[in-house]
Amino acid sequence: MYKVVRTTAEVLAYLGTAKAVAFDFETAPDEQYRNEEKSALDPHKSHLVGISFSIDEETAVYVPLTHEVGENITDSVELWQFLSELFANKNVVKIAHNLAFESMFLYARGIVVQEPCYDTIAASQLTLKGNTGYRSLSDSGLKTLAADILESPLPSFNQVTEGRNFDELDPADTETIRYACADSDFALRLYHLFNAWFDRYMPKHRYVVEKIESPTAVFVKYNGLLVDRALMDAKGAECAERLAKLKEDIAFICGDVEIGANASTSAFKKYLYDDLKLPVLKTTAKFQEAADDQTMIMLAEWCEINRPELVPLFKLIHEYRKVGKLKSTYIDGYTQHINSATGRIHADLMPLATETGRFAARKPNLQNMPRAGADDVGIRNFFVAPSSKVIVSLDLSQIELRIGGFYCRDEKMLETYRTGGDIHNSTADVVFGVQKHYKEQRTIAKNVNFGTFYGLFPSGLQRTLKFKAGLDKSLEACEQIIANLKAGYPKLSEWQRETVKKAQTDRYTETWLGRRRYLPNIKANDWSKRSFAERCALNTPIQGTAADCLKQSMALIVAGLPERPWLLPLLQIHDELVFELPEDKVSEATAFIKSCMEAQPFPELDIPIIAEASVGRSFGRMSEL
Repeated sequence: MYKVVRTTAEVLAYLGTAKAVAFDFETAPDEQYRNEEKSALDPHKSHLVGISFSIDEETAVYVPLTHEVGENITDSVELWQFLSELFANKNVVKIAHNLAFESMFLYARGIVVQEPCYDTIAASQLTLKGNTGYRSLSDSGLKTLAADILESPLPSFNQVTEGRNFDELDPADTETIRYACADSDFALRLYHLFNAWFDRYMPKHRYVVEKIESPTAVFVKYNGLLVDRALMDAKGAECAERLAKLKEDIAFICGDVEIGANASTSAFKKYLYDDLKLPVLKTTAKFQEAADDQTMIMLAEWCEINRPELVPLFKLIHEYRKVGKLKSTYIDGYTQHINSATGRIHADLMPLATETGRFAARKPNLQNMPRAGADDVGIRNFFVAPSSKVIVSLDLSQIELRIGGFYCRDEKMLETYRTGGDIHNSTADVVFGVQKHYKEQRTIAKNVNFGTFYGLFPSGLQRTLKFKAGLDKSLEACEQIIANLKAGYPKLSEWQRETVKKAQTDRYTETWLGRRRYLPNIKANDWSKRSFAERCALNTPIQGTAADCLKQSMALIVAGLPERPWLLPLLQIHDELVFELPEDKVSEATAFIKSCMEAQPFPELDIPIIAEASVGRSFGRMSEL
């Protein structure tokens, strides 16, 4: 039974002593954003219209808050006092479908959802859709799940509202009540359904949902990164001017050939391969002549020996592509996502967008912005702290290598980390013995470390060193480097063999905390498919466990946010967490965040985790603490 209630007493009467409460919010745009598409989903441009609660399947109550038609709650102050207590209550499971969305609207009112909490959209993505494939985010919408697995189709928002905003509906109308209440009711049904499935088929995934993914969902998007728009516009103008000049210089060499925005048009490829008769050194997946960055580097190197008169052209093309990407991706692209209400970029962080459990980001992808000093424009300088505040960043130092050392149990690796040594120096010693060219050998060791745990081949190491480190090593030299590494860390090869063998038997691999990744091609006849699956078998336990460690850190930080309302989470970038806070809180904040990030994530981990902190007034000018 669904019904509308208009007093806090009625809400309390319905909830009683329930230990699991599902809830859902209805929202509508603020007046000035009524005509802006999807503004109802932005907590900076919209407001709560009503809340529904469900504690028993097929029952729910709807509390109207700010409908413009009909009657709303009569004691909203008392309701919000109760809600602040409810969402902090450690004895009640707070359940929502897409908890990140509801959490933002609560965060806007100073409420941080505390454990235990449960995100049914995360649970959906950790249950199987077929024999070996999990549901994707697009498979996990509430309406989709209601129809597909609960066999109870629900009406869409547009069907119910008929083009109106939700606050223009009468809360006493049967369809309004049914729509609002169904969202919390069906979230509760999914909570019971998914937990029953986990308990029967994959108990560890219930732990992942309850203790890792759901608390992490609270962390994400609300605050955003403040943009120095004047600097961004100025750099955009500089790039446009530079691109125009480069295009003129290129045209001086190759005439009126249309090179497009990225020097990869069919006309330009025809000019390279047909007119200039350059060799095809790389092809696309469809066996066409390639024109990506790697191809241009290869052609430039070929020309240095065989066609030196063309070297200036490739230098211009390289610069043109580099500047063009910086402008299109990081200036024009980022500008589109500056929130007009906040002047900030609030990227979507997707906790389950990768098979290892690492975050991905979109709208825009702030995770792929160049590191400070790695680009001529200074992209990270666009993101700044407001007056009297600073940006603080903490990074889990070499977390994947630490987890890799923990897994393979190699004594030299373990000792290096336990004594605070430098694993890249240790690897350089293992690979080269006496170090003669320290900088180059350490660079090689660093690339070897990050690749060899995941089954890197000599050809892969050769490409990595060439295109990422600028080092030209023969295939034979790369073979010897990997052989020396495995001889120096004998437990590494043993762990790799055992891990692949187990994955071939189980047809899946897991993180230490039980996040499972199926590998249907682990015994495939096709070598490329089998080889990729074998690398996944090695990659997932390490990268996935590292991701789980970071997410557990985020859960600990969420638990401490109510006592630190001045600490604003901004962004997650791989193994790094970024915050905004008052200048006079840096020491206190750093100590707290480090304690969360360096906390032992599971009892068996016997290697110390280290979080390194830096601070600055812009994200591009950070100083180590």
